[in-house]
Amino acid sequence: MTPLDLLCPIPFHEAMPAQRARILSRLADTELFAALVEEPAHDRAELKIHALPDGPVALACDAEDRLADFIGGPVAYVALPGRILASALAAEGQGLLVNPGQPSEMLLSADMLAWLTEALQAEPAIAPDEAPVSIQPPRPEVVEALAEPLSIRLGDMVGLVESAALVATVWANGRSNHSLILKNVEETRRPALAKAFAELLAFLPEVDGGTDIAFSDQTHPSVALILEPPAPEAPEQPPRRDPNAPPRLR
Repeated sequence: MTPLDLLCPIPFHEAMPAQRARILSRLADTELFAALVEEPAHDRAELKIHALPDGPVALACDAEDRLADFIGGPVAYVALPGRILASALAAEGQGLLVNPGQPSEMLLSADMLAWLTEALQAEPAIAPDEAPVSIQPPRPEVVEALAEPLSIRLGDMVGLVESAALVATVWANGRSNHSLILKNVEETRRPALAKAFAELLAFLPEVDGGTDIAFSDQTHPSVALILEPPAPEAPEQPPRRDPNAPPRLR
């Protein structure tokens, strides 16, 4: 099971809009292996385009063996992030078939790829320099919509951000919204992390007033919802071999 598969307990096209958006967000950051007509020549590669009733589509999988299995043998391919492939195909008016025959199978039209590309242009809303006049716990519906995907995104940034806090905020000008506070992020990495979280938020249900992104090296507010990366799964241990068993011969 790949990260895309884990986000698809039900087929992509049967999922609710919010879940489909989360899947597309993950797709953008996934390395995809796209089938080519032939081996690349120098820096040029021609995607293999299939004519379907709904329009031309390229074929890509999130693992090399999946692509070879679907094609039925070795195939020339190019590996690139989903966001790059989506942008290139949308510009040509072509769609994308992802992981055919797998739990995360999805057929994305050129219009959907264009929407994905546009969503990835989201810029972070940076919290004002002044302190808010009020900090409260995040609203329950916001926690339900944002907590899990934000924690998963933190899992992609181990070593870059220690943890995050989600709070409801009111500012001196009367504006109220939510803020995501990222803890212990190096100054030089802050713009890139702010952009990464802004992209994720663009795929999640909209929060009234929006969600600002802030950075801090201080202890999180006591009323905050503290978000931490998911604990890494323990590697599977090989079965213990009977010490009295005969040796294996090759």
